[in-house]
Order: sequence, then C-alpha cells, then structure tokens
Amino acid sequence: MIQKVHTFDQVLDTTGLFCPEPVMLLHSTFKDIKVGDVVKVLATDPSTTRDIPKFCLFLGHELIEQAETGSGYEYLIRKGG
Repeated sequence: MIQKVHTFDQVLDTTGLFCPEPVMLLHSTFKDIKVGDVVKVLATDPSTTRDIPKFCLFLGHELIEQAETGSGYEYLIRKGG
C-alpha cells in the first residue's frame, strides 16, 4: 500500500484486468486530465510493474510512487507536460 501521504485527483481501478488493458485505460485517462494532475492506479496484473513505469518514462509522466499491496499494486502518477 502507498505509505506516504499523497493527494491525488483521480483513482483508476484496473483490478481484474490484464495486459494491455490497464495501460490502455491509463492512457485514455491521461487524455482527459490536465498537466500536474495525479492519478492513483489500482492493479492486480503483475505486468503493470513493468508496463506502468515504461508508460511514464516514454510519455514524460512522473511515477511518484509504486507499491505492492496484499491484493495487488498501487501507483501514483503525475501527468507531465
């Protein structure tokens, strides 16, 4: 679970979805938010531990934090410019 106290603007729940759906939904979500907004992503697919950091790196978004939870994974991502 995300340990630090962070605020976020939106939650994207991709639990139960498998590659490539979580990243496709994240990409779609980022089209609809403004630069600087923070999205908390909930996921259960282990491939998100590879795919979401690459998504951020390639598209210029900030991966603030990622954590493994008892039931899956959580990510905090700030939309870049």
